[in-house]
Amino acid sequence: MLVLNCSTKLLILENLLKSHFPESLKVYGAVMNINRGNPFHKEVVLDSWPDFKAVITRRQREAETDNLDHYTNAYAVFYTEVRAYQELLEEHDVINWDQVFQIQGLQSQLYAVSKAAASAKQLDVDINLTSFKAVHFSPVSSLPDTSFLTESPPRLTYLSVADADLLNRTWSRGGNEQCLRYIANLISCFPSVCVRDNQGNPLSWGITDQFATMCHGYTLPDHRRKGYSRLVALTLARKLQSRGFPAQGNVLDSNRASINLLESVQAEFLPCRFHRLIVTPALFSRQAHP
Repeated sequence: MLVLNCSTKLLILENLLKSHFPESLKVYGAVMNINRGNPFHKEVVLDSWPDFKAVITRRQREAETDNLDHYTNAYAVFYTEVRAYQELLEEHDVINWDQVFQIQGLQSQLYAVSKAAASAKQLDVDINLTSFKAVHFSPVSSLPDTSFLTESPPRLTYLSVADADLLNRTWSRGGNEQCLRYIANLISCFPSVCVRDNQGNPLSWGITDQFATMCHGYTLPDHRRKGYSRLVALTLARKLQSRGFPAQGNVLDSNRASINLLESVQAEFLPCRFHRLIVTPALFSRQAHP
């Protein structure tokens, strides 16, 4: 195991990861954030340098606080040789198996390898897998049309930490203390877009996560079919692209409304899928949120 903390090498790694798109997108987004202030206190672990075969981004050990917070306790993974990834998982102190955490990546063997590593270490953990369509937005060359907002109170702006409670209540993954804190941190650290009414209440929004992924795109039910979701998605994509980030996201296969929206803005559905594993030690199985 090698912890890569040299700023020059981290910039080199960022460029090397580009040659492995789209499978490396999650790690690439995390490394970009590390190289631009590291607001989520991440670090990079590799099997070797510079000819790496597996890369994991993780929370810095000194930054860990809540063993139940799988939102923040998150790892992004990319490998060119699956065996190298498994060997990293099986090494001591690469993964904190004593807390609830998640693993994200765009490679199909993440689940099987993680199960095998846990078994090899004789760990009693539950590993829950959810897979999504992975999405990439083409460059948004101009500002999305906002003319329809000028004839009514709604205005285009961004989220504030005061909106975190609403986002926590409306997110399918939310509704708990850990998610509330996580969303507030995302809003503080990363780009967001929001449509507000004349009283300042959010009607539609999108946020960016620690892997530079567009997530939690949502419009309140009473304000759907007004073009807000399209405006938010394109504006957030352009905001990310203007800062040099790829505009990436994911969507459940069952979310037909979001898929239709993505098709309408000509987003690219990637050949690989996005996989999220939530790992829960038996000790926390009754306390952790799904």
